[in-house]
Amino acid sequence: METRQQERGHFGAGFMDSEPLKEADEDLVSEVNLTNSTMTEEERQEIQQELAKLEEEIGTLRQVLSSKEKQHAELKQQLGLTPLSELRNNFSRGWHDMQSSTAYKKTTETLSTAGQRTSAAFSTFGNTITRRFGDLSPLQRRLWTHTLSCFQS
Repeated sequence: METRQQERGHFGAGFMDSEPLKEADEDLVSEVNLTNSTMTEEERQEIQQELAKLEEEIGTLRQVLSSKEKQHAELKQQLGLTPLSELRNNFSRGWHDMQSSTAYKKTTETLSTAGQRTSAAFSTFGNTITRRFGDLSPLQRRLWTHTLSCFQS
């Protein structure tokens, strides 16, 4: 079967091929023996014994793992480590790590600079408005004050 796949250039391809089956592929599928009747009864029994042994080992490993997990939980309880305290510690550690990262420091610096520049711009804008308002004649100031009071209502 491998040599026929190699001849067609599909060695290593599996059932996840994106190409649809061709007639030659259908012939290969029909050659697959799903019941594996070429296996002797003795070979079948050996494999079944090996399978039973593996299943027993898996069960034993599950019991050992369960015991170790229980012991792990008891030790953590003795140390006063609750899931909530672990979550809090992980969060604090993550927050600290983030604050000490280069990206965080650069972002903080950039935002601080932007805030200072924005504050300076608003201050300059406010000073300009105040100065311009001061340049108005008393009549013009009353008109502006009256106009602004109309918008406040």
